Amino acid sequence: MDYSAITFVVENGVAHLSLNRPDKLNSVTAVMLKELCHALDVVEKQEDIRALLITGAGRGFCAGQDLNERAVGADGERPDLGATVRDGYAPMITRLYNLPVPTVAAVNGIAAGAGANIALACDIVVAAEGAKFVQVFSNIGLIPDTGGTFILPRLIGMAQAKALAMLALPVKAAEAVEMGMIWKAVPDDALAAEAKELAETLAQRPTLGLALTKKAFHVSHKSSLQEQLGLEAEMMRQAGYSEDYAEGVSAFLEKRTPNYKGR
Repeated sequence: MDYSAITFVVENGVAHLSLNRPDKLNSVTAVMLKELCHALDVVEKQEDIRALLITGAGRGFCAGQDLNERAVGADGERPDLGATVRDGYAPMITRLYNLPVPTVAAVNGIAAGAGANIALACDIVVAAEGAKFVQVFSNIGLIPDTGGTFILPRLIGMAQAKALAMLALPVKAAEAVEMGMIWKAVPDDALAAEAKELAETLAQRPTLGLALTKKAFHVSHKSSLQEQLGLEAEMMRQAGYSEDYAEGVSAFLEKRTPNYKGR
């Protein structure tokens, strides 16, 4: 597929995906959503891809939905935003959140609305010190979408999530680290290199085990302790039969660096 709203390159086991509408602060369009879904399909199916790194081109990560595509018509006709979420954002964010490889978001500049929640759907978020996260939806009478009502309270708690969503307060990168929204803030000029190194490190780790770890964390909020212990036993059995486990033990005993394959 030829991409126009994103760029997509695979290097050293990492899929580098960049939102690529810099003149519009990488605001999301129907075309971008379609291209994102296609790229995530490639990541899921291509065995040599062991991690995904998402960033934004230019001076921002993503300003959210391009409202030019969802404006009220001159005749007063209102767009069906529910269909936009159901048919566009929902399948994309579901795929991203559950992707069976580690995902890293490198947030440069503003991450607003859907843009913030695309970043927060990734496993590890690294942001430039000058970056900001804003749940802007309430400013135009909407609710957080793109998984925002699901992900945000799980990261920072219900009280903080409600306040940020209702007041549309911008959160600087350092504040986001403090409240547990993201993992790390780094100097602006160090973001690209640090995020690349992180993604390449993850790609060299036992990614089958990482995928199982992600899956276990994602269901833990709705499981009892006994249910979660049972799931851990099932997943540990799967991980224990993997090539990566055999390689990891052999490398440990032989005092060498392991060569994981993600299977």
